[in-house]
Amino acid sequence: MNQLANLPNLLLGNYNPRIDSNLRLILPAKFREQLKSGIVITPGQERCLYIWPILEFQTIYEKIKSTPLESKQARDFIRSFTDGAEDQIPDKQGRINIPPRLKDFANLGDWVVVKGAITRLEIWNPQNLEDYRKTTEEVFANISEEVLG
Repeated sequence: MNQLANLPNLLLGNYNPRIDSNLRLILPAKFREQLKSGIVITPGQERCLYIWPILEFQTIYEKIKSTPLESKQARDFIRSFTDGAEDQIPDKQGRINIPPRLKDFANLGDWVVVKGAITRLEIWNPQNLEDYRKTTEEVFANISEEVLG
């Protein structure tokens, strides 16, 4: 029995789907049930895209709306985070549209990596992800105590 089945909305795994000529991406079957009520797709850090389940995005929204607009850092973050972002409901085949602005931002070609990142999915250009992994291997080994306590 899967021990993680009791964790709600856990997004894990790596998949290699294709973006079709209409800029549609078929979500991995494993995630479709969790995402069927809606997603928000945003720019992510390190030039990937984030796909947030709508309920998870509501948590992000609550944090953002309480951010003081007097803070230039907060305004800059909100502008970057929402640049090209959009909400969608996957179609019956589990397809979502990748907005052209976000496709360009993440330098996505026909084939991508969809990576589960616990609370969200990330969409990567495969070469960008490989380059990122190479630069963060040592950091990963050294920060587990800082992140996990």
